[in-house]
Amino acid sequence: MTVVDSLDRPMRALRISVTDRCNFRCPYCMPRDKFGADFQFLDRKEILTFEEIIRLAGLFVSAGVQKVRLTGGEPLLRHGLAKLVTGLAGIPGLRDLALTTNGSLLRDQASDLRQAGLQRLTVSLDSLDPQRFRELSDATTPLEQVLEGLEAATAAGFRDLKLNCVLKRGVNEEDILPLAAFARDHGHFLRFIEFMDVGTGNGWRMDKVVPAREVAALVHSHWPLERSEEGPHCVARHWRYLDGRGTLGTIASVTEPFCKGCDRARLSASGALYTCLFAHQGLDLKTPLREGATDAELMALIEGCWRIRDDRYSELRTEGTANRPRVEMFHIGG
Repeated sequence: MTVVDSLDRPMRALRISVTDRCNFRCPYCMPRDKFGADFQFLDRKEILTFEEIIRLAGLFVSAGVQKVRLTGGEPLLRHGLAKLVTGLAGIPGLRDLALTTNGSLLRDQASDLRQAGLQRLTVSLDSLDPQRFRELSDATTPLEQVLEGLEAATAAGFRDLKLNCVLKRGVNEEDILPLAAFARDHGHFLRFIEFMDVGTGNGWRMDKVVPAREVAALVHSHWPLERSEEGPHCVARHWRYLDGRGTLGTIASVTEPFCKGCDRARLSASGALYTCLFAHQGLDLKTPLREGATDAELMALIEGCWRIRDDRYSELRTEGTANRPRVEMFHIGG
């Protein structure tokens, strides 16, 4: 039986952060002025092992989770990730196994991940302009390397690749139409995401948000769109191109919050369960796990945490809430 929270929301999806490390320093997630060369990331012994992740994921599936997504930091930095994918793919009852990456290391790993049982891929891509891409990623990885990763993923058999673009006013609005054209030409599903006040260091302000409605209207003015149906717990609004060349998604988590339909749990790389992207604290599952807790005891902790969940941060968001303490996004995978 699926466990539900205090607002009658089921736990259907689990995002698992496999590392807090990343080779990019995107300003909306890990700005370099706060997470520079001297920043202390988790020690290896603090991070869940593959065996621990697989065990906990199995318990979450028993509690109702149907979809698991691997995240980071940058998940492809975790050595031997295909081994973890194989283990997760073998969990009875798991219907969907996906991964979100910045794409920088995808070229060399796409085939192994596909063969291991990974079903879907999402690649973050905030610009198609090489210079702006370099500025937004704040890394030495060239745009071409990410594009080669997309090609490798397609060649490996991944279909309906998702592209995620976080838009920030005055930064990358010029990329809306080029990205839409690129996705249409290559058969990818592009999603534009509103800039959010995740973590504590990205300097979020409401006037930096590009509303999803504005994005859809702009794209519609060039390639007419119509709304298409999405599931009750889908975070994106889906749009279909009238000329039949694919679909577009907009994620309006700031201007049109969808807290009432949120079915996501998040497991940090250090083994803490978070019930909201904007949470301050998580429930430590690693300690009882390593101290010998039984599956029944761990299940009781997971279900008990979810049942009292009443998170709806985005519905309550104001300019003032932006300064509240919260977990960094790279700890829980966005």
